[in-house]
Amino acid sequence: MASVINPVHSPIRTCQFSSLYLSSNKISPSFALLKARSLSSKASSLTFSPLPETIKPFSPVETSGKALRFSGWSQELRRRGSVEPPVAKAAAADAEGAEIESAAGYGKPSKSFSEKFPFLITGFFFFMWYLLNVIFNILNKKVYNYFPYPYFVSVIHLLVGVVYCLVSWSIGLPKRAPIDKEQLALLTPVAFCHALGHVMSNVSFAAVAVSFTHTIKALEPFFNASASQFVLGQHIPLSLWLSLAPVVIGVSMASLTELSFNWLGFGSAMISNIAFTYRSIYSKKAMTGMDSTNVYAYISIIALLVCIPPALLIEGPQLLQYGFRDAIAKVGLYKFLSDLFWIGMFYHLYNQLATNTLERVAPLTHAVGNVLKRVFVIGFSIVVFGNKISTQTGIGTAIAIAGVAIYSLIKANIEEQKRKAAAISTS
Repeated sequence: MASVINPVHSPIRTCQFSSLYLSSNKISPSFALLKARSLSSKASSLTFSPLPETIKPFSPVETSGKALRFSGWSQELRRRGSVEPPVAKAAAADAEGAEIESAAGYGKPSKSFSEKFPFLITGFFFFMWYLLNVIFNILNKKVYNYFPYPYFVSVIHLLVGVVYCLVSWSIGLPKRAPIDKEQLALLTPVAFCHALGHVMSNVSFAAVAVSFTHTIKALEPFFNASASQFVLGQHIPLSLWLSLAPVVIGVSMASLTELSFNWLGFGSAMISNIAFTYRSIYSKKAMTGMDSTNVYAYISIIALLVCIPPALLIEGPQLLQYGFRDAIAKVGLYKFLSDLFWIGMFYHLYNQLATNTLERVAPLTHAVGNVLKRVFVIGFSIVVFGNKISTQTGIGTAIAIAGVAIYSLIKANIEEQKRKAAAISTS
């Protein structure tokens, strides 16, 4: 029968040791393993693998008053490599129970690339937002050159986006947020205004030059300020009203000498401005607590249902009679279908990127970026389509864009001051 080994009794009267010192040798990963199950764990365990048979079981215990030395262990550990006094990397332990090794020094969690270089990630968002917007506007206008049916094309834009959202929900990227009747009632007016503004924008794109439509849409801040003052009852500072004067003057100058001007394109762009203004008003009342991705997905679904009936009533008979046939005869079936798919995809992606960019930057930065985006779209559309503009139109467009920039800067500064005042009052 195996003999029972009694524990070693040491005539130590005090058991106050400043540290547990093994040696200056490094512990092999297989020798010491620290298991950290969570940061909120009540206890953590330090598990040592069984000692090899070569270690003497009755090695004397040496006490110096400052440290505790195990002679047998020290000899074995010296043969395994060197290490400094072990410091547990508890701060770097994974909260989900990852196993980390005991090693020298304090554990410092490594930063991700986005944490090390946030300006590069934000710049990438702006770049993709601009790129997708420019591609959408150019490809959208090219489709209208051989398929002038903006109501049907608007349906395609929303349909592709809805399919994209449904696929994303099916794989959990993002997870679909549930919606009830109350939230649906709040989002329906927003979606209706979104649908109206989107359709009217496309009617204008089909009727006049892309650059001219974007010049007219530069008036959107004027309609926003007017609605805030006279509909919501909010006080608009005089500085904001004065900054809108060059916007109105510039758009008027550009409209008077625009070579592609017609009342359908001008009127539909103005209706789009009004629709998007009311979309902003209803959006403030429809704070559902959802993330922006889910909100935009639900708005797209409702807007699609709103756009289908007028498309069928206004353009349905023409499409069935000769619309599809003429388009396929001009460019072929494959290009026709691929163009419709890609304009829908680019439309959805650039809107989603715009929302994501807004969440990453301050309102002032986003306002400046939105103005620069309009400049990029106008410039690229003129170059790509070779639109001829008069000198007065060019000057008027520049004045309008400058006015929008000034308005955006003033408004963003006012909002920032309000935010700081609110933060001070609550602190």
